[in-house]
Amino acid sequence: MSEVSTEGFRLLPGRLSPQAQAVLVGQVLARLEAAPAYKPITPGGKPMSVTMSNFGALGWFTDARGYRYQDRHPLTDEPWPDIPATLLELWAELADPAVPPDACLVNLYGPDAKMGLHQDRDEADFRFPVLSVSLGDTAIFRIGGAKRSDPTRSIRLSSGDVCLLAGPARLAHHGIDRVIAGSSRLIPGGGRINLTLRRAAPAG
Repeated sequence: MSEVSTEGFRLLPGRLSPQAQAVLVGQVLARLEAAPAYKPITPGGKPMSVTMSNFGALGWFTDARGYRYQDRHPLTDEPWPDIPATLLELWAELADPAVPPDACLVNLYGPDAKMGLHQDRDEADFRFPVLSVSLGDTAIFRIGGAKRSDPTRSIRLSSGDVCLLAGPARLAHHGIDRVIAGSSRLIPGGGRINLTLRRAAPAG
């Protein structure tokens, strides 16, 4: 298995086996029954093209009041479901063995969904990396630098790929240009699921 590592960005192609992917998709879909995906709205009032949910003690949320983490689902007012064990194990192996993640953002991409260049900077401590797991259809991922004007490069993220944004790459601008519809049969009905693990609250 090859690995790409540049300035704190690591890509581990095929890190999850097909069997592990199938099990994880089942766990994700079961949790989404309790915490249904919803259409997020940016502070500017624009609906995002992805649908979203969260697992863990905290969940990332956006609305007219801004970006933030909260401990309950915005529609059900129930606590978020727990983070699947497979993801916790990946975090311990690749990110931080001592401090677990407390948030797992779930983004669901249909054929027309995308994600503009952005930084993940709503967390308390940027020493902790962001760990991302791709399931389902292949996505064209774009990553740049700390400045929005920095040069970018494009990478294909296929089902089972895992990537880590740490060190200098922790605040790199990144996004999804497009999803290649029909490139995977993993998810019933098609589409892509992206699971992003973070440590949102201060450690300790």
